[in-house]
Amino acid sequence: MSKNAGHILYDGSCGFCSKWVKYWEPTFKKRGFEIAALQEEWVLDHVKPANEAELLHDLLLLFADGTMLRGSQAYRFVMKKIWWSYPLYVLTLLPGLRQIFDWSYRKFADNRHKISSTCRIQVEELPQDDSSAT
Repeated sequence: MSKNAGHILYDGSCGFCSKWVKYWEPTFKKRGFEIAALQEEWVLDHVKPANEAELLHDLLLLFADGTMLRGSQAYRFVMKKIWWSYPLYVLTLLPGLRQIFDWSYRKFADNRHKISSTCRIQVEELPQDDSSAT
């Protein structure tokens, strides 16, 4: 297992997002990434968004050193690290295809709750914060 490279932060209130990230968790862990919902309390301390809407706007890749990638850039970074998705990563860099990939990501992200509802994908339970237990 790789050293801790950081966290992939997803919208825990989105059924699709919570299912997708849980499905890919073993692949992410092999590359040193943990997963966490954007709604977890510790995330606010590290991300410091202007408001909740900004926080939940995109998938985030929070590196161990505190730097971040958002949205389609986060996807590209992860695709670059997985041998079989590397060719897809390269395609997303080509003129024209880059814009299509970015546009597709944005449209999906903006409509993820509608997609989850239409496909009847239920939200996974968010992890409980054990530090608040008394």
